[in-house]
Amino acid sequence: MDPIVVANKLTRQVNAPDGVLTILDNVDFQVIPGEAVAVTGASGSGKSTLLGLLAGFDVPTRGSVHLLGQDLGTLSEDAKAALRAGNVGFVFQSFHLLPSLTALENVLLALELAGVVKAEARAREILDEVGLAHRLRHFPRQLSGGEQQRVGLARAFAVSPQILFADEPTGNLEQESGRQVADMLFNLRRDTGTALVLVTHDETLATRCDRVCRMSNGWVTSS
Repeated sequence: MDPIVVANKLTRQVNAPDGVLTILDNVDFQVIPGEAVAVTGASGSGKSTLLGLLAGFDVPTRGSVHLLGQDLGTLSEDAKAALRAGNVGFVFQSFHLLPSLTALENVLLALELAGVVKAEARAREILDEVGLAHRLRHFPRQLSGGEQQRVGLARAFAVSPQILFADEPTGNLEQESGRQVADMLFNLRRDTGTALVLVTHDETLATRCDRVCRMSNGWVTSS
């Protein structure tokens, strides 16, 4: 089975007051279709930087990333966005919902951008799956943190992506809300067969994945 994501000798450096700072150093990483991989490590170990590079939001100093069979280094920003649309989902720690749109509209927008037919019916269906059928017309400010993240999950899974990148999806939630969101994340992933790359500090959450990659000082130290 061909990997859905492949990173080779991935290095990311930035200029700092004391010289060049290496955030990632020759990292090799891959994910096969349907696999769930957790990326753990201390703050500053390079987890979120790796996620951004794998998704094509950032550009490596050296090395390459192939996402869905495409070399991201050869694609324009528009081409990378087109590749992600309908194929890649995202869940963020800070939710990233559009505050001027309702829960339904936030999910509907993602579906329309992906060109999904019968988008509203699908948006209602997935919001019902995450227990928010009664909150369709509510704006993010009218929702709790856990409810906002459930909208984020619905938006991410609505397009039936081949891969989902999740960056600390329970990091801003209290314990019970975090547990509920985690259960929904893994239930949706199981039902759709979506591959998952999960950045988390939560070891309990990490162990629910098929494989755990641990990072330290820009290196993958174990997998």
